[in-house]
Amino acid sequence: MRTLSFVLLAALGLSAGVARAEDPITQAQARLPTDSLTIMTRDGQKHVFTVELAKTYRQQEVGEMFRKNLPENEGMLFMWPAPQVSDMWMRNTLVPLDIVFIDSTNHIHAIAENAVPLSEAILRSDGVVANTLELAGGVTAKLGIRVGDVVSSSALKH
Repeated sequence: MRTLSFVLLAALGLSAGVARAEDPITQAQARLPTDSLTIMTRDGQKHVFTVELAKTYRQQEVGEMFRKNLPENEGMLFMWPAPQVSDMWMRNTLVPLDIVFIDSTNHIHAIAENAVPLSEAILRSDGVVANTLELAGGVTAKLGIRVGDVVSSSALKH
């Protein structure tokens, strides 16, 4: 999974970290470094996840591609270098995901629930966000996670 801004950069060749045509994504990436992330719902429920930290362009470009499962207590946190509009897709992603867009105050700004595997439909943050979190599809509804809930992690900018 990657953002459209990365696709645009790649098309224009504007980033030294852009994957070249000879570097196609054909398999899942190795597990990334992890951190704990907590979502506190407005009704006081605390949900803790172990999230992989996608910090580099390539880590973000590959994301959850080609992975065959995602446990309900795990996810991947896309750590953008600066707040931005985050447009995501599910290219080569084999499992449904909930895409959670987190604003610069560490509140959930928007959620795209149960993103369809392999779809190239654009999933929009509908505004500027600081981070994007991928969780297993259906987890946000199951746990009652909603827009406005607070996200905390030592990995997040405060």
